[in-house]
Amino acid sequence: MTYDAAETRYDTMQYRRVGKSGLKLSALSLGLWHNFGDVDRLANQRAILRRAFDLGITCFDMANNYGPSAGSAESNFGTIFKADFKPYRDELILTSKAGYTMWPGPYGDWGSRKSIIASANQSLKRTGLEYFDIFYTHRPDPETPVEETALALDQLVHQGKALYVGISNYSPAQTHAITAIFKDLKTPYVVSQNRYNMFDRTPEESGLFKTLEEEGQGAVVFSPLAQGLLTGRYLNGIPEDSRAKRSDSSHLSVDQVEAKLDKIKALNAIAEGRGQSLADMSLAWDLRQKPVASVIVGVSRVSQLEDNVNALSKLDFTDADLAAIDKVLRG
Repeated sequence: MTYDAAETRYDTMQYRRVGKSGLKLSALSLGLWHNFGDVDRLANQRAILRRAFDLGITCFDMANNYGPSAGSAESNFGTIFKADFKPYRDELILTSKAGYTMWPGPYGDWGSRKSIIASANQSLKRTGLEYFDIFYTHRPDPETPVEETALALDQLVHQGKALYVGISNYSPAQTHAITAIFKDLKTPYVVSQNRYNMFDRTPEESGLFKTLEEEGQGAVVFSPLAQGLLTGRYLNGIPEDSRAKRSDSSHLSVDQVEAKLDKIKALNAIAEGRGQSLADMSLAWDLRQKPVASVIVGVSRVSQLEDNVNALSKLDFTDADLAAIDKVLRG
């Protein structure tokens, strides 16, 4: 069936400038980390991507190793892009990353020029794209000189394989170091991607957000719902089909849920007082930070995506709201 994007797709979505650049991102991005691998139904993936764009989400976030299996999320996206989204390429921000283990041997990992350039070429082939709008180094490499990683990303821009570049999981000191090199090279480095949610405030507390503001870069944040903790999923017990109960889950356990349950319930009460779900409040809480241009959401169903977009209808927080949330989090 031919896909025609909704004519109303830009009516309600918010678009935020990335730092001091000219680029704007949809306030919510769709992440392909989970639910887009070769173990997932392609029809469901297609439905999610279509609905995301119809809702005005223009940013689709990938990485070389997303799946499972590694690479399959990009391959599946490439199949769907060719069938549905090719006519809309100039309306999309498509991103990928290199830096985590992707193939055997010494070159399929980390941040060497060899690894980054090879990985970017593989990702372009899997997706069928001519270029990425943003290409990231996925994590800092403790053994590769930061100049080498920066020059590799700069090369991708000069080769026409990336319009902008970004960094991910970098500390404030590491961010300062690579930013200085990008400035000398005049590389269009615009964004840092990091985990950020109510239970992991590292970018806020470490000074990373302050660093990005000072340097003129923006932030894109992931795991805004703390792997499902900041939803209503666990308010009345731990469902048998939940991520926490899955034996193969390395990101959330029953012990983690139980340790946070009192705080989850207290935060939910605050959200109800605001007329929001806990998930909506959690997304809005991330978006309150000035450097944050977009929050990456991951969904397994179209209905979850539609619920996430509801967060944009109430982004304001009173001082009392923020104080109450902070009291719960620090309690």
